[in-house]
Amino acid sequence: MAPLGVAMSYEFYIGLRYLKSKRRQALISLITLISSGGVALGVMALIVVISVMSGFERDLRDKILGTNAHVVLLRFGEKGIADVDRLIPRVAQTPHAVGVAPFTLHQVMLTSRFGVMGAVLRGIDPEQEKRVTDLERNMKEGSLDALRQVSEGIILGKALAAGLGVKLGDPVNVISPVGGGVTPLGMAPRVKQFTLVGVFEAGMYEYDAGLAYIPIPAAQAFFRMGDSVTGVEIKIDDIYRAPQVAGHLQEELGFPFFTKTWMEMNKSLFSALKLEKTVMFIILVMIVLVAAFGIVSTLTMVVMEKTKEIAVLKSMGATAAGIMKIFMIEGIVIGAVGTFLGLLGGLVVTANLDGIVRFVERVFGITAFPRDVYFLDKLPHQVNTPDVVAVVIVALVISFLATLYPSWQASRLNPVEALRYE
Repeated sequence: MAPLGVAMSYEFYIGLRYLKSKRRQALISLITLISSGGVALGVMALIVVISVMSGFERDLRDKILGTNAHVVLLRFGEKGIADVDRLIPRVAQTPHAVGVAPFTLHQVMLTSRFGVMGAVLRGIDPEQEKRVTDLERNMKEGSLDALRQVSEGIILGKALAAGLGVKLGDPVNVISPVGGGVTPLGMAPRVKQFTLVGVFEAGMYEYDAGLAYIPIPAAQAFFRMGDSVTGVEIKIDDIYRAPQVAGHLQEELGFPFFTKTWMEMNKSLFSALKLEKTVMFIILVMIVLVAAFGIVSTLTMVVMEKTKEIAVLKSMGATAAGIMKIFMIEGIVIGAVGTFLGLLGGLVVTANLDGIVRFVERVFGITAFPRDVYFLDKLPHQVNTPDVVAVVIVALVISFLATLYPSWQASRLNPVEALRYE
């Protein structure tokens, strides 16, 4: 059985032997290392970038869904939803619904002694809000229950409170641009003073700098809504069932009600992220393609260097397919080693990405991820197994394709011509 084993694996044995450096083949060996290193760098870059994009998408989705419900029920017209106390029990019976809460929504100006800022003002029921969003968990100062204890209390995002220069117990003026009445100079805004009872931090700058909460009764009184609310928000047990739940609610309640899912409300944002991730993958694959040309160059030089050996092998009975396998094995080993090193390096870099970013910031004195520019306050990352598998497969396939032409050229070598002048 031993001779048979040797006969079956001579291509593999010779292919590996050609990878070893001899003194007169030092240049080829160096090019081999460069080719393998190029593949490793390409794979590492792909894994790191795709992991960052996946982490960015995950964190952005979590921040959005931590502040907004999965499904929102609204009503056509400007009057909002009346008799919400009778509507909520019906909505709560919807399959997969785990939390339901009413809300109001208005654009306002907030002022204090130290600043003026625009904001979205949401009226909420503190007890019901706990069941649909992460507002209570995101509280940094004060508490969500304080809205029940202080009828004219207000909760601000951390960046919004900092912009206004206020702390717990300070007054905050809420200004609505319409509805204050008519004066000789025109329409006057409506103004009401609230007391800051809490500060939250969602971790998403857009929300922390532009969102405020007050009790629903205070919002209804300030905006003269009567008993109406803007809508009803629903949390479900599986975020990807949102379209199904929304469709069921639409069918159950009919006109004039309509629904919006978190996917519809953020469709353009997540579509852009998906497109960007795809484009980055394609661009970075080019790095692996460049490394593949290194594999082609390496094998071509090896074929030229091993012309005599190839001729001898053919004279001894080696087939064209066998010769082709020798050089394909050599190229595949180069690509596989580079892929493995790139995979290992990519996972290590991704796992230590936060420390690397902090080191770069200290060395160059820069802020790599400014909060006032990006949606999130730190560089996220998430390694998804399907993404890693896709990167590895792409790298191995490109490495394999790079071996075909040089191997084919070697298989076509005429042993008589090669040995004529030896």
